[in-house]
Amino acid sequence: MRIEHIIPAGLLENRRVRVLVVGAGGTGSAIAMGLPYLDQAMRAWGRSQGLEVAMMDADVVSETNCIRQPFSISDIGLNKATVLINRINLFWGTEWKALPFHLDKRARINDLHPDIVIGCVDTRAARATIEEALRGSLNRTGYWLDLGNNAASGQYILGQPLNDRNHRKAERLRTVTELYPEVSDVKQAEDPLPSCSAIEALDRQEPFINQTLAMSALAMLARLFRHGKLKHHGAFFNAVTGHMSALPIDPELWRKTRRRSLQRSRASL
Repeated sequence: MRIEHIIPAGLLENRRVRVLVVGAGGTGSAIAMGLPYLDQAMRAWGRSQGLEVAMMDADVVSETNCIRQPFSISDIGLNKATVLINRINLFWGTEWKALPFHLDKRARINDLHPDIVIGCVDTRAARATIEEALRGSLNRTGYWLDLGNNAASGQYILGQPLNDRNHRKAERLRTVTELYPEVSDVKQAEDPLPSCSAIEALDRQEPFINQTLAMSALAMLARLFRHGKLKHHGAFFNAVTGHMSALPIDPELWRKTRRRSLQRSRASL
């Protein structure tokens, strides 16, 4: 049975909503560039005092990154998160923070106290780290928005990790790792390593998938903060067909999805 998700009242208080973006690659950079528009919209709607954003990534800009990501030749060798956040702060007058290091399980998430974690990572190990950091009684993160893609398709899923803020109940939004456990199963093989040339980068992934996913995910967050409710909590995009399929809020569908995912994982072993 499909249901409607209502935003917790604490996220509509007269304060800034704290957002942590993990990953500053193709999707993470697209998310970062779109967040100032969400910040401005939330202020105009009177929904909290906008956003307080931190971006975490230890990677530095390479020459290949300048093909599909918003970096220039002059950025090569600099930290990705630092480049992006400095650019945003200069243009928008914000005071957002760059965190030029990788996520360390639980400690750094708890230190930042994010209301929303936006994961833009491309390995099972990285998702497993985010999952572990957000669950349990020591964490109070409200939402985990995960974005991921392959060569010609991708998805974004908004979930409420089981922790001190989100308790076990039927209507709690399931996270990406609850619906698709294989995405954080470190026993399975990782996807191929990042490409080392411009041609290879374009061959491995259709252009604009990252931007399409990021803008659609931010549009979903905008609806959540403007109207206080959602009828879907994610979507799947196919660049070949141009089809976007929404993920409804349906506990029975969640159970079936997880069961099929576990069956696929067992069959692949």
